[in-house]
Formats: sequence, C-alpha cells, structure tokens
Amino acid sequence: MPNSYLVCRTDELKDGDRRVVSCDGTPVGVFKIDGQLVAWQNTCPHRQGPVCQGRIYHRVLEPVAADGTVRELAYDERVTNIVCPWHGYEFDLKTGLNQGTDKVRLRKVTLEERDGNIHVVI
Repeated sequence: MPNSYLVCRTDELKDGDRRVVSCDGTPVGVFKIDGQLVAWQNTCPHRQGPVCQGRIYHRVLEPVAADGTVRELAYDERVTNIVCPWHGYEFDLKTGLNQGTDKVRLRKVTLEERDGNIHVVI
C-alpha cells in the first residue's frame, strides 16, 4: 500500500515555485511549471546529486551564425530546465528528460491533489 505525504496547500505553490520534502527519507522535489504540477526524486541520475535544489531557468540556445560563430545566447521560453548543482546536468522539468540524451532522465513521483492539498504518493 503506497504512503501519502503532505507537501503543502494547493494555493501555496505558485507558478515557478518548488518544494523539496522528505518522504520517510526519500527526498522529492515538487514543482509548479506553467500551471502543471510535477514531482521528481531529488537524486540526479548522473552522480546522485540533489538535482531538485538546482537552478531553474528557460532552456539556453546558442544561435550559430552563418560563419559558425556564436555571439549571443537565446532562451527557449517553452522549455523550463533545472540544473543539478553538482555537475551541471540539465533536465526538462515537465518531462524529466536530460537535454543531451533521452537515455538519462529524472525519476518521476506520483502526486495527488485532494481537499485543497498536494500529496506525494510513494
């Protein structure tokens, strides 16, 4: 039988916010991105760093000029990434996929919304 862990009230988590909670010793990151709630285990698949505590920003693009140079960075507003603070691995917060390969991904955690609260279910 799965256990349920209270994260917070639904109205407490605003767009772009996160909560990192311990569920009987399993750290879980809960995020609200573009109105969508997602949860991931707070363990980077690379070297088990605390990925859910990393920096959040829109995906960085490097527009390459015709001569092969890159003079500026741009951002893809449609993709929000989190970067593991240990080694810089980047993951799409909505899908959990690594930006370099779809073979590396975050481990999804089930969420439930009930009675105005968000719960992690493990």
